[in-house]
Amino acid sequence: MSAIFLFIQVIVPRLDTAFLAEPRFGATTIETVRGVWAVIVSLFVAILLLIAGNWRRLEDLRTSLDRGADASVLPIFNTASLVGFGAVIAALPVFDAISQAVLALGGGNPLVSAAVSVTVLSAMTGSASGGMSIALDALGPTFVDMAHTTGVSLDVMHRVTAVASGALDALPHNGAVITLLTVCRLSHRDAYGDVFVVAAAIPMIALVVLIVLAGLLRNFGF
Repeated sequence: MSAIFLFIQVIVPRLDTAFLAEPRFGATTIETVRGVWAVIVSLFVAILLLIAGNWRRLEDLRTSLDRGADASVLPIFNTASLVGFGAVIAALPVFDAISQAVLALGGGNPLVSAAVSVTVLSAMTGSASGGMSIALDALGPTFVDMAHTTGVSLDVMHRVTAVASGALDALPHNGAVITLLTVCRLSHRDAYGDVFVVAAAIPMIALVVLIVLAGLLRNFGF
C-alpha cells in the first residue's frame, strides 16, 4: 500500500505524461491509468522484495521466474474470458429486458436495485469487476437519479455496490475459484462447499445487513 501511495502522490506528478493523449496510446490521461500503473509498480516491487528476501533459498532464479510467469497465464486468461463473456451478455438484446426486470425487483429502492443488478451480473459473468462494470455502465445514471429522488446517499450506494459485486461472483465458473482449485489440486466436489460459504454465503449475508442498516439509519435521520 505504501508503494502505491508513494507512486501516485510523489512519482506520477513528476512524470511527463502528455504522450498518453496521443491516439496510439489510447488518447487517455494519467488520471485514468495511474491506478493501474500503481498496481503494476507495487507488484513489481513486491517481486523484487521476495527475491531479495529469499535469495539464498532460490536455487535457480530464472527457473522460478519462468514457473511464476507460467502460473500467471491461467488466472489472466480465466478472468479475461469471463469479463469478455460479460461484455457479450451486455450487448445482447435480451439484456435490456434483464435490466428492466432487475430494476423492478428493487421496488423503487435504489440500494436494492443496485445490489440485485450487480449481484446477478456478477453471478452471470463469474466476475466481481465484470458484473459491477457492466451494471454501472448500463444502469449507473439510472441508479444516481433514483438515489437523488429518494434521498439515498451516493456514498452508501457505492458501498452497497462494492459489497454486492463480491456476493455471488464466486460461483463454480469463477476464474479465481477455478485457479484456486487447480493450484490446490482439488476438485469442485472436494472443496467448493467451503469456498461457497466463505466467498458467497457470508458476503451475501453482509450485503443484506448493510442494506437493512442503511435503510434504518436513513429512517432515523442519519
